[in-house]
Amino acid sequence: MNKFFTANISDADPIISEAIDDEVRRQTNGLELIASENFVSEAVLQTMGTVFTNKYAEGYPRKRYYGGCEFADVVEDAAIDRAKQIFGAEHANVQPHSGAQANMAVLMTALDHGDQILGMNLSHGGHLTHGHPLNFSGINYKVADYGVNRETEQIDYDELQRLAEEHKPKLLICGASAYPRTIDFARIGEIARSVGAKVMADIAHIAGLVAVGLHPSPVPHCEFVTTTTHKTLRGPRGGLILCREEFAKDVDRSVFPGVQGGPLVHIIAAKAVSFGEALQSDFKAYQQQIIDNARVLAETISSAGLRLVSGGTDNHLLLVDVFMDGKGITGKVAEKALDEVHITVNKNTIPFDTNKPFVASGIRLGTPALTTRGMKEAEMKQIGEMFAAIIREPESEEVKNRVRGEVAEITAKFPMYPTRLKEKRNETAGR
Repeated sequence: MNKFFTANISDADPIISEAIDDEVRRQTNGLELIASENFVSEAVLQTMGTVFTNKYAEGYPRKRYYGGCEFADVVEDAAIDRAKQIFGAEHANVQPHSGAQANMAVLMTALDHGDQILGMNLSHGGHLTHGHPLNFSGINYKVADYGVNRETEQIDYDELQRLAEEHKPKLLICGASAYPRTIDFARIGEIARSVGAKVMADIAHIAGLVAVGLHPSPVPHCEFVTTTTHKTLRGPRGGLILCREEFAKDVDRSVFPGVQGGPLVHIIAAKAVSFGEALQSDFKAYQQQIIDNARVLAETISSAGLRLVSGGTDNHLLLVDVFMDGKGITGKVAEKALDEVHITVNKNTIPFDTNKPFVASGIRLGTPALTTRGMKEAEMKQIGEMFAAIIREPESEEVKNRVRGEVAEITAKFPMYPTRLKEKRNETAGR
């Protein structure tokens, strides 16, 4: 037998095999609170590792530039049909490798080089691809931005209307990467129409909530909707574009051959599997638990004396001001201290931040991953208390040791990926 086709990863590449096992242990033994991360099912993991990774399938179903794509067509058709069903969209393109490439394809569809866009400021919760000067969106287009009200730290729609009238954008971009409140897509659609603009809603963070009706959908109000597939939607890393039928051909051409070549068929297959999971009846209960967990986590952290940006959360994430006008610590210090006790978070700027992005005044927290593990309100309360303890005393070894023990106790109650761990134990026992 050809050894090339039978080699076990632990024998073929011990360095990578050990890194995989270490990452399984890190995810299993820690608390994942990064709002943009989640844990896929073993079915999705298995699909990503299939022989579809070997297949080139440039083009679209039944219009490929390569032979042998009949089964690639099956999985792409399934992913498209399920995405349209989930969101009630007229057209779906499941090929974008990432949310950023989905956004790039939409901007190429809706705009000419140098056209005016109006997007949410990154430091107020927006995204790089919404017009940041170092990103393709800021390099190729003329950008104006909007943000949140200084007092409420929520989107000021009257100010957004004023800015739209002032700048007359060809495309208004909405959606966010660090905004804990409900977005009024209907109002944004009205604002855009009043100045003759089209709208792109980037729902990368809230797609799972939108899918089950726990956040208002942008689909009826926006010409284009983009999302990643790996956050609250709980699929593989990748992107997705939804649009009205009138833009379907242009969107498809912008994705291929516009910004991408061959699609990742194994990832598209995994998207189809995760979309199938999202269509199951228990997916709405999961999304509701995400929201309930975020609410309890927010209430616990607030009760401990820490300030929440905008005063709370309506969705899966919360933004904690740990700097508190210099009375606290920076986000960078907080992230490192929490990492030392196996609580994984990311530092994040807050609106009107006085610190640089790499230092930041905030910490962004999210509940999708821990909710996937089965954790509920009781665990969120305990985790919120642990979080606050570390923020208050980031250098205390006594506090760190206590929190490490509590993290170990919680994670032991909610195991994950038993198949991978079982295979590793069996492999070790057989030597």
